[in-house]
Amino acid sequence: MRLVNHERNAMDLRTTPVHLGLGSSAKPVEGFAWDPEVLQAYSAAVAADGAEGRMVMIFDGDGLGDHWESHPAGDELVVCLSGSVTVTRDVDGVPDRVLLGPGQATVNPAGVWHVVDMEGPTSILAITATLGTDHRPRTDTRPTERVGTPSPDEAP
Repeated sequence: MRLVNHERNAMDLRTTPVHLGLGSSAKPVEGFAWDPEVLQAYSAAVAADGAEGRMVMIFDGDGLGDHWESHPAGDELVVCLSGSVTVTRDVDGVPDRVLLGPGQATVNPAGVWHVVDMEGPTSILAITATLGTDHRPRTDTRPTERVGTPSPDEAP
C-alpha cells in the first residue's frame, strides 16, 4: 500500500480509494485492501492528518450489511449512486432509518453506530473519517448486542 502523489490517470474508486488530507491534498491509495496489514499501513501513512483525514471510496453490493460501524473522529457522508440503500443508525437504542435513492445522501454523525443495507444491486459513495473507525459484527439489530472485545470503558 502506498499513497500516490499527483496521479494523472483515471482511477476506479471501487478498488483505489482516495485519501483527502491536510492542505486539501488528495492522494490515491494504491494497493489498498480490506486486510489488517494494509489497513495498519494505511493508518500509519495518514496518521499526521489526524481527525481531518477522509477516505473516499465507492462500494457496490446487494443485501444486508454484515457489520455496524462508528467513526468517532468525524462525520461520514453516504451518497447513493444507483439502486436503493437504507442507512440505519442506533440513536440511544432507537433505530433511525433513512432510505436513499440515486443522487440522495445522508450524514452519519461522528460516533453514531450505523449499518448500511443495499436493496438490490446498489452503488454508494462514502466519504469517511479515517481515524479510529470501529466495526462490530451484525449479530442482531443493535450494535450493543455484539460479540467481541469490550471497549476500555466496558472492561472489568
